[in-house]
Amino acid sequence: MTSTQELKDVIKETLESHGTLGQIKARIRAEVFNSLDDHGEAKPPLSSENMIINELIREYLEFNKYKYSSSVLTAESGQPKEPLNREFLARELNIREDHTSSSIPMLYSIVSHYIKDNRSVLAKSTLRDRSSAPQIGSAFREQDEDAEQGIVVRGGTR
Repeated sequence: MTSTQELKDVIKETLESHGTLGQIKARIRAEVFNSLDDHGEAKPPLSSENMIINELIREYLEFNKYKYSSSVLTAESGQPKEPLNREFLARELNIREDHTSSSIPMLYSIVSHYIKDNRSVLAKSTLRDRSSAPQIGSAFREQDEDAEQGIVVRGGTR
């Protein structure tokens, strides 16, 4: 006959292999949070920026099947239970979606955009530096010269 400990080990391994154990633990954490959360305590009003940021995070969490993390975020932040309309978010963030981008969380598109943009800037800078003999600190001098001339890039001086 199998010992109790062996039975526990088999059950634990089975739950882990099916991903159920992680879900159970997350659900317990969410329920503990809900029971400890002071429902009588008023939440500060959400600014429109915080509401949009929270919605981007919630969309990311739900896409990745972090539903208990999402429920804790919603409860803790005071975010409406119903998600904001995706088209509304796209308009507010000035994001143009295509078939591919509409199937993933907007947060991925935003991060991807800035990574590509930074790589493009870096590539242009590298090409420019290779075409002329670079000097130590030349990139900093160029930035300082641009700042003195008041060149604006994305809301800041460059």
